[in-house]
Amino acid sequence: MEDPKLEKQFKSHRNTVTSLSFAPNTKQLASGGLDSCLYLWPFKSQVRAYRFVGHNDAVHSVCFSPSGHLIASGSKDKKVRLWIPSVKGESTVFKAHTAAVRCVDFSNDGQSLLSSSEDKTIKIWTVHRQKFQFSLNQHSNWVRCAKFSPDGRLIISCSDDKTVKIWDRNTNECMHTFYEPHGFLNDIAFHPSGTCIGGGCTDASVKIWDIRTRKLIQHYANHVASVNSVAFHPNGNFLLSASSDATLKVFDLLEGRLIYTLHGHQGPAMSVAFSKQGDYFASGGQDQQVLVWKTNFDIISSPIESTTNKYANSSDYSTRSRISSGNLQQNKTHIATLQEKPQLETSDERQARKIDVFSEKSIMRMFNDDDQLKITNIGPAYENGIARSNSASAGLINSARMPNRNTRSTYDIEQTNTQQSYPPQLANTLDHIVQQLDILTKTVSILETRLTMTESKIQEINNEEHNTK
Repeated sequence: MEDPKLEKQFKSHRNTVTSLSFAPNTKQLASGGLDSCLYLWPFKSQVRAYRFVGHNDAVHSVCFSPSGHLIASGSKDKKVRLWIPSVKGESTVFKAHTAAVRCVDFSNDGQSLLSSSEDKTIKIWTVHRQKFQFSLNQHSNWVRCAKFSPDGRLIISCSDDKTVKIWDRNTNECMHTFYEPHGFLNDIAFHPSGTCIGGGCTDASVKIWDIRTRKLIQHYANHVASVNSVAFHPNGNFLLSASSDATLKVFDLLEGRLIYTLHGHQGPAMSVAFSKQGDYFASGGQDQQVLVWKTNFDIISSPIESTTNKYANSSDYSTRSRISSGNLQQNKTHIATLQEKPQLETSDERQARKIDVFSEKSIMRMFNDDDQLKITNIGPAYENGIARSNSASAGLINSARMPNRNTRSTYDIEQTNTQQSYPPQLANTLDHIVQQLDILTKTVSILETRLTMTESKIQEINNEEHNTK
């Protein structure tokens, strides 16, 4: 498994980049910003970018249609525009709400368009002729985000009223409400399986709920500032988040832990999005930049030996166990292995990996509980920087910016009592724990399968009883 790699940097917006969306064929990337503009970025270097002007105020949301023939945008000017992504930049416009439009989203069949607004409503429109269909009105504050489920039968929404609601599109009724007492959600997304939803919260947490059991099943408290955007990888095994702490984080949902912290933005990161195939992801921030990254982490190396050889000079036990566990899990259904887990992350970093993206060299160092970590020169020097960890990021002691933007140093770590390898007794104990966790994972998977079969059987019985009546 390789590390994410920064591929492209786009900077033409004159204000914060608020939203991103990949074209289905991954040949273009759309971005919207507080400068009221929408940009269409090409992946071919010889093709120029397109700048679309039409909105009279900040663009809060952009979304490609499933066919790639249209781009929807929602703006603070209370309007929704449908753009044709060509050199002419033609668009149709309609006044959708009585306040700023915060989010737009296409249904999977491309026939319907959803818009959510600061007027506390969610509205659904036909894409053809932009005909209004119905409205959802039970939120009591701004609706930050609303999305269609992958099958189009459900709608999820998050609001400043500190709730997350699940709606039945056929009946227009709210099926369930999750309450978020510690803050409201800025963004929400459906897992590709349609069985779970994930959100980024103002309390700096990332949370995942199972909409079948209606329970919180995973909670990550790794950011140190508001989480502004989240996105699931198309294979369902990873979740990406962007935060006002200027970092992007990648979470392994199968193992329930943070695996990467990415430093590229020189200010709050506001938006993230995966390409349809999952081979790329993009991030946009307050620094007016759009960064495009090569994913890499969705590729699992089959021979474990190749990974241990790559880091032959380090005793990175946890990294090896992660890949071993990944191979065990790769043939399982995506969301079936999401389990209720306690908060696994702590405030100290037990392992840290330093990557100099300019030279593409990495250095693996091991840290113990007694080690003192100090990270310095956080700022422009972190541009293109990547930190990989098994727990929360180390405490930031000195966040002064470096004057030299092109420096090759990413960060410095001061350490005492460094231990280069695990004692044999501890290694044996860890091996035993990993074996027990593997057995537990298999057991949970079997129970999940049996539960699914039971649910299907109950549904069949209910259908038979309904038909007999």
